[in-house]
Amino acid sequence: MIISFLCFMALFVAIGVSSFFKSQDTKKDYYLASGSISPGLVGLSAVATNNSGYMFIGIIGYTYATGLASIWLMLGWIAGDFLASTFVHSRLRVATEATGEVSYAGILSHWHGEKYKVLQRAIALISLFFLLAYASAQLVAGSKALHVLFDWPLWAGAVLGSIMVVLYCFAGGIRASIWTDAAQSVVMIFSMSLLLVTAISSLGGLSNALDQMSAIEGFMDWFPKDLALPGLAGGILFSISWMFAGLSVIGQPHVMVRFMALNDASKMRQARLWYYSWYFIFYSMATGIGLLSRIYLVDTGKFDAELALPTMALQLLSPAFVGLILAGIFAATMSTADSLILSCSAALTHDLLPHKIENTRLLKGATVAITMAALVWALLNSQSVFSLVIMAWSGLASAFAPLLIVLCLGKKPSQNRSLCAMFTGLGVALLWRYLGWHAVIYEGMIGIIAGLSVFYIPVIFKKEGILMQLKIQVMNLVSTK
Repeated sequence: MIISFLCFMALFVAIGVSSFFKSQDTKKDYYLASGSISPGLVGLSAVATNNSGYMFIGIIGYTYATGLASIWLMLGWIAGDFLASTFVHSRLRVATEATGEVSYAGILSHWHGEKYKVLQRAIALISLFFLLAYASAQLVAGSKALHVLFDWPLWAGAVLGSIMVVLYCFAGGIRASIWTDAAQSVVMIFSMSLLLVTAISSLGGLSNALDQMSAIEGFMDWFPKDLALPGLAGGILFSISWMFAGLSVIGQPHVMVRFMALNDASKMRQARLWYYSWYFIFYSMATGIGLLSRIYLVDTGKFDAELALPTMALQLLSPAFVGLILAGIFAATMSTADSLILSCSAALTHDLLPHKIENTRLLKGATVAITMAALVWALLNSQSVFSLVIMAWSGLASAFAPLLIVLCLGKKPSQNRSLCAMFTGLGVALLWRYLGWHAVIYEGMIGIIAGLSVFYIPVIFKKEGILMQLKIQVMNLVSTK
């Protein structure tokens, strides 16, 4: 098992390091691969980056604990993601080329040719904090898998992951991450398929597996038990709130940078086809394995649900295939951590520092420093991977998605209005989570709506005011006559 794990990890590292031979010594190449990535690589990389440890560890654990009702999260998430992509991805790629910026913050603050420096730095600061939290969650996810399978201490996986991140960053920056992502997407689909088929076969077929899951009280209910509204109404509200979690992908710099790096804006439809095809297949498999894991791992009181996948693999697969699955989990989490850390590095060196750094050695040095910060956070972390990722995901989405939506719709908000919307959305989402209301409705939904309201409510009142003035003038004219 260890030999299999190490061999596959060596393969992933070799793929990433080989990007060195195509890398160019420029900032644009380090952070955007010079806008030269093909649609297939963009799609596969975005799938691996979007899912990673959250899917392997978080979603499977959530499904293990929740049951069939977790399917609403999957359907809502993918639907929201698809809806946002129809009008955002292509426009973001066009804006990337038009502005000449290499960072997510830079593009949003220069969208219409303006130079909103305060907005750019505010976006960078928020990105830096939440992306670091997200990166630490990826290191924790990889550590948990190694701890279960090899009985390594939790810190060992985080340290190993940090070393891999540094190797990717020094080899080819974002190109190294994208290349390894594509390889990992193939391994992820293969390993999940293998485990799913083996688990169903071991239970005597799909019919027997469904019967055993149905025997678990409440496990195959269509809706979660703790909904604010009972029955279908509560299920619809639950699904809609998670649809906003899918829509939130447009607020994630580390995912959107993949689409920003596409070699031709006219090929965005091809990239999206790759992305959603693999995304749906992988998410469906993860949900299926989460459901089946409840049959194999029945001691819910003492068992950490986020360890369901590696524990189940140990029971059902040969050591060589267990090593394959572990390599897929660990490499996926590390490449996502690499993408997150590169986005942090771009925020620091391109958006925050007063003099934009062009020397790639300094860029790599900043990336190493941020990697160390993420490692320290991971070692001190006490939250679950699922909760930490959702917190970072909703925070970034609530801050950035409203502004990006408005820009893609052709609006030209002022810097002050943009800042107000950004901090309103973020503040409302964090307050919602602090009060514990996220258990009822996903905080990102409330945050995005609050941010959008800053842009549109004043416009509505202004239009109503104009209409009222016209009405008064008409009445005065009538009365005069």
